[in-house]
Amino acid sequence: MSVSDAQRKARDKWLKEKVEDVKMRVPKGQRAVIQEHAKKCGESVNAFLNRAVAETIERDNKIDQK
Repeated sequence: MSVSDAQRKARDKWLKEKVEDVKMRVPKGQRAVIQEHAKKCGESVNAFLNRAVAETIERDNKIDQK
């Protein structure tokens, strides 16, 4: 099923208002490793990276508080 112009406009508006893009560069071959790990965890690559960042920030904040 193709996406209508109205659906495309609504999606683009939502993306512009709700999310930001971050470009990430990894060594060759690492992308496939990340994709496979995310798949194994039942997540999209985006969800996995968001979780990894959030968990790392939480861990680092706990270390800083000591």
